[in-house]
Amino acid sequence: MAEQKVRWGILATGGIAAAFTADLVDLPDAEVVAVASRRQESADAFAERFGIPRAYGDWTSLAEDGDIDVVYVATPHSAHREAAGLCLEAGRHVLCEKAFTLNAREAAELVALAKARGSFLMEAMWMYCNPLVRRLKALVDDGAIGEVRHVQADFGLAGPFPPSHRLRDPAQGGGALLDLGVYPVSFAQLLLGEPSDVMARATLSAEGVDLQTGALLSWDGGALASLHCSIVGGTATAASITGSAGRIDVPGGFFFPERFVLHRDGRDPQEFTADPADGPRNTLRHEAAEVMRALRAGETESPLVPLEGTLAVMRTLDAIRVRVGVRYPGEETAGGATPGEAPELTPA
Repeated sequence: MAEQKVRWGILATGGIAAAFTADLVDLPDAEVVAVASRRQESADAFAERFGIPRAYGDWTSLAEDGDIDVVYVATPHSAHREAAGLCLEAGRHVLCEKAFTLNAREAAELVALAKARGSFLMEAMWMYCNPLVRRLKALVDDGAIGEVRHVQADFGLAGPFPPSHRLRDPAQGGGALLDLGVYPVSFAQLLLGEPSDVMARATLSAEGVDLQTGALLSWDGGALASLHCSIVGGTATAASITGSAGRIDVPGGFFFPERFVLHRDGRDPQEFTADPADGPRNTLRHEAAEVMRALRAGETESPLVPLEGTLAVMRTLDAIRVRVGVRYPGEETAGGATPGEAPELTPA
């Protein structure tokens, strides 16, 4: 018997919204019923492109559309709090792009709102839903490389991006950290949880956003993570996890890997590769499928992308920003916070 279709609304019409919708329309148990943009012509063009029956020129109409089960929020992260909050207030379930919000306070507000409404909420951290990343995590959790001692990960784009680009715009939460650094941080915390301390340095633009950031995270048990993100240099997007009894190398595209190699003391290297049946490397269908599975099960959050994990990542991103001196319009910071303490990067 076929599953009842989950009805989706798409909020925003940019590149990531198009990529997600293209994967969504290929899922037999998903139905895209509406799209919204702040410009009616953008919504109309998107609806025509993907065969979506309803197009709204404002977010409120989408949020209040009772035929929608879940809304995918794909705005720049500076608007996530407003857009996702609007949908949750209207009783919609929400899948919200990363970085989840501008700061940890906004993230906590969305989580509290979802819990008060009894609504499903999930960060669109597609890496956590990737089958090969899940296999890697299972190996680490099972002790395949012993106790994790160090995680390395990087994500950088060559650019150059002009000052007018959203990645250079403080009003849109620009900079390398929230757009790209969220991946290395999320990868490290997938394996080790929230760090006990953060050190960081960055190169800042004239506009006050980070062009590149390096962070050293540490845990009470002795583990370290060396992380880097950049919008001024293309990196290998590689990752490596070193343990007390071995190592796992992800040679490229660690957040949507084609393969990884397990090295264990006294054994030949063992390669794990993606199953072609799981689709192309850059597919977003796994996170969509997880949302629909959770909704059918009556769950209000996903065990693959738990809300507390999302909040922990946001606290770490806040702590890094405090240390490198990046503050977005409407925020104020007391400075000197640690990941376990709110850095007070909060709306003024």
